[in-house]
Amino acid sequence: MRYLYTLAMYLATPLLVLRLLARGVRSRPYHWRWPERFGFFKPPGFRGSLWVHAVSVGEVNAAEPLIKALKRDYPNAPLVITTITPTGTARVQQLFGDSVFHVYLPYDLPYSVGRFLKKIRPRLALIVETEIWPNLYFACRRRGIPLMIVNARLSERSLRGYKPLRALARSALRCVRLIAAQSRTDAARYRLLGADPEQVLVTGNMKFDMPIPAGAVAEGATMRGQWGPRRPVWIAASTHEGEELAVLEAHLQVLQRLPDALLLLAPRHPERFKVVEHTVRSLGFTVATRSLEGVPSPAHQVFVIDAMGQLMPFFAASDLAFVGGSLAPIGGHNVLEPAALSVPVLVGPHTFNFEEITRSLIEGGGAERVRDAAGLGPAALKLLLDEATRARMGQDAQAVFERERGAVQRVMRLVDALLQE
Repeated sequence: MRYLYTLAMYLATPLLVLRLLARGVRSRPYHWRWPERFGFFKPPGFRGSLWVHAVSVGEVNAAEPLIKALKRDYPNAPLVITTITPTGTARVQQLFGDSVFHVYLPYDLPYSVGRFLKKIRPRLALIVETEIWPNLYFACRRRGIPLMIVNARLSERSLRGYKPLRALARSALRCVRLIAAQSRTDAARYRLLGADPEQVLVTGNMKFDMPIPAGAVAEGATMRGQWGPRRPVWIAASTHEGEELAVLEAHLQVLQRLPDALLLLAPRHPERFKVVEHTVRSLGFTVATRSLEGVPSPAHQVFVIDAMGQLMPFFAASDLAFVGGSLAPIGGHNVLEPAALSVPVLVGPHTFNFEEITRSLIEGGGAERVRDAAGLGPAALKLLLDEATRARMGQDAQAVFERERGAVQRVMRLVDALLQE
């Protein structure tokens, strides 16, 4: 199976190159760095690095407290962070700058993987959440590099997706020293996929340990003072194609009862910022954007947040948060950011990527689920009209967030043990 998989990867290489070129058109910085996807980059000149792989923005955010703990406890060890997407790269640079060495993860081709490992010379590899690359995993085992999957999650949908390659996934997972799962459900699915039961532990979700940026609450209060402190405000965060129209229709329903209401709209992907802004304007809303106006005025009905990594102050300034990727069958995004700031949360029906977190938040009273796009407007309006319910939900959301913290400390104990070996 592994030989067939590698052959398929080589046969797909021309298509991968075309994809890289097309992506480079949308993101010029990515265009100049695509050779890294084949292991070609200038060697950083160190050895014994600690390597963390986080595929994109969500995984980088999840790994942030772990990376900071590694920097604190192992100040002399070089830190290597790999991502796959340009947005993930931008988030690494925003959080850590030049204090870490960033490179794109190579495609899972034997020679590309070999070049990559030879240049970064890791003493430990930490893979965040759900990334199973057979050739990479086998190469780490062959070189004696301990490999650990941290904050590991595996949805029912992903488990079904691995079914045709179950034997290959099983052999790859047997190269992993430890799997630190987010929940008992995730741990059980990894065992079903073929992981050694003795190597699978439940450590909790590191996203509960994310730091709240200093000044986020104060910045949010300042913004509210600019656009009207008593004004009803709700945010739709990390939205995908198709969801913005549903959110804007919901906002029209809100405006019928609350004509001074403000919607903060934050698309998930930067390449869609302009499209979303154009959509909002074409529907007749008075609109401002983060890049041009900075903050909305009392006259604006919709404010498009066309910037990355700036949501926390806007969550702090909101009465209610809808978290996107959940009306479309994307699987949802992180509901913990608003919860950490005592903001009640709405989600759609599709939250399989954050199954346990969302369930905990709903059962704890900090979030509600809407059945479909048609239910978003009534649910948002109901909560915006009910200050007492919002306050209770916000307190419950923050209580769930505090209760679940501590995963990073548990993961660090496992990291320490592996490094001491």
